[in-house]
Amino acid sequence: MVLHSAGILLYRQDADRVRVFLAHIGGPLWAGKDERAWTIPKGLLAADEEPRAAAVREFTEETGAPPPDGELIELGTFRQAGGKRVTAYALCADFDAMTLAGNTFQMEWPPRSGQIREFPEVDRADWFDLDTAADKLVRGQVPMLAALSTLVDGVPTAAADRSEQVPPIDERGEQPDDRGLH
Repeated sequence: MVLHSAGILLYRQDADRVRVFLAHIGGPLWAGKDERAWTIPKGLLAADEEPRAAAVREFTEETGAPPPDGELIELGTFRQAGGKRVTAYALCADFDAMTLAGNTFQMEWPPRSGQIREFPEVDRADWFDLDTAADKLVRGQVPMLAALSTLVDGVPTAAADRSEQVPPIDERGEQPDDRGLH
């Protein structure tokens, strides 16, 4: 069974560049990592939940506040490394990254210690230009930047259109043949 998540890629235009809002993945396994350790606020769809509704719910759960008002524009569905599919929506708006107060999760830590500890799902958030975001995002979400760049500027940026990316899933739910992308 393929897992399906949905999330919001919040963006804003600052002077001469687009910036995106990203959240650093929480918990002890990600604590010392920065590169490839950031994500859009996203999460799994509940049974019979529409992706748009899940994206709004997950943004609220992970940041502690509802998404800002504005039009959610679907960027596509993207395959992550483990096979999970993520439907991403773009939203042009501002959000104060310092107000982050989202959900927590529990896990045994340290491993095999028998101690259950609580950690934030995301431990911080910030705004990044597209070049920096392309290095910070988990690899499977980098193609979202190219889709956003096309939406905003009509052309993907060089950083967001790297050949290592996985193309979005097409309307049939299939991954296009990517042999020609290298």
